[in-house]
Amino acid sequence: MAEWLHESGIGEERAILVEHGEILSARIEWGDALRAGLVTDGHLIAKPAGARRGTARLEDGSDVLVDNLPRDACEGAKLRLRIVRAPIGEGRRVKRAQARPAPGETLAAAPSLLDELRGGPDPVREVFAHDRAFADHGWDELIEQAQTGEIGFSGGSLTISPTPAMTLIDVDGTLAPTELALAAVPAIVAALARLDLGGSLGIDFPSLPEKRDRQRVDAALASALVDWRGERTAMNGFGFVQLVTRLSRSSLVALLAREPAAAAARILLRRAERVAEPGPLELTAHPVVRRAVRPEWEAELVRRTGRTLIWREQPALALAAVAVQALAP
Repeated sequence: MAEWLHESGIGEERAILVEHGEILSARIEWGDALRAGLVTDGHLIAKPAGARRGTARLEDGSDVLVDNLPRDACEGAKLRLRIVRAPIGEGRRVKRAQARPAPGETLAAAPSLLDELRGGPDPVREVFAHDRAFADHGWDELIEQAQTGEIGFSGGSLTISPTPAMTLIDVDGTLAPTELALAAVPAIVAALARLDLGGSLGIDFPSLPEKRDRQRVDAALASALVDWRGERTAMNGFGFVQLVTRLSRSSLVALLAREPAAAAARILLRRAERVAEPGPLELTAHPVVRRAVRPEWEAELVRRTGRTLIWREQPALALAAVAVQALAP
């Protein structure tokens, strides 16, 4: 039976849905206040006459897009709003959060990731960062895939790239085009849940001139997506397929790409929590990653581990190349 494993990390919550030793789905939440489920107040600051969509400014100064507005809503009106989609970072821009009017609802913070999971159909078990539960199920490999956007499969690989328009999945490999496309289907479908991909997705399969070959791939994709909720186009003559599903948050790929230094900082802190050898902890990172570690995160790491921290800043390192080790006492 599948179950969620949940870790309350420093600066983030993380969870994996596991079954038979494999990660089926994964979630990361960085604790941003402006995310799906938040009920808050704002003022309508822009709305074309007669339109059902406009822009509201929340009390914290954030601007959000609002759907399903009454046609007679006037600029300047106070609104109670429910956030239905968090801000989404794609490429160099961040799409604004989306909200809907929520008249009569009580002001409420967005639920934590743990609360969301407990409201779902699968059991949830809380674990600690120093346990091996995440590692034993392949968490480190999953994070590497999310950071690089690269996923290998037998005979080929996927490259996943968030863009302002959609998330693109490119299929490449050495197999013949039809065999490559068919071999990519299970890897693509697994990546949708493992990397929390949603919204508009474009899949660039190899070009298949023959209609019967395109139909074979369409049939394989339809079968693999039987439990997936969304819409799908048939493959066109250039090998392109589009998937569209509900989007309420950034995918793991988009999240780690949006703020790579902050992502690397959180990865470093998690690794530091897992060091079993005694002694002070030496943390090695690029100076930008070091600056991304908030003082409260550093204090929490000291509290959780009971150790002295020694920083080594290495400007020549890539942002993702963080390391930690215990020094002999």
